[in-house]
Amino acid sequence: MVDDRSALSGIDGLDVPRALRRDVEEIVALTDELCAEHLDAEYSRLCAALAKLSRKRPSPLLRGDLRIWAAATIYTVGSVNFLFDRSQPLHLTGDELSDLTGVPKSTMANKAKQIRDLLGLGRLDLEFCRRDMIERHPSAWYVQVDGLIVDARMLPVALQDECRRRGLIPDLAAGA
Repeated sequence: MVDDRSALSGIDGLDVPRALRRDVEEIVALTDELCAEHLDAEYSRLCAALAKLSRKRPSPLLRGDLRIWAAATIYTVGSVNFLFDRSQPLHLTGDELSDLTGVPKSTMANKAKQIRDLLGLGRLDLEFCRRDMIERHPSAWYVQVDGLIVDARMLPVALQDECRRRGLIPDLAAGA
């Protein structure tokens, strides 16, 4: 649970077209509220990052209920991060999320599929993974060194730093 409302995302720093700014602000406010009460600030930040939908041409956010977009955003980020898996420390069922958002589960799932298709997202998509998921991500750390694929976490620190600088492996310190 989020203790500090200032830790929540907002849309500052997101590249949102002026025409969609108010809609994206409303979606982010809805996702931030639910994440503050039932998830955490990291989920808020990841949900806000889905504001990139506003830059699609034409933006799908121009059509439909913003409440449904907010619910589908949480569903999408949750799907990437196994939110619906009870073995995860932070989890909700689809039915619980539906009850919390007031959006039918089938509607959320259908809209989330649309989001995943538009953005080409899959399970454990690095851009929308939580930090703890990235740490355990099976392929986020693989790099090729002299033709050999290795786990970058096993490389000397100087090489790890170079891999981070080049964007070859996640920079967990930057996301903290």
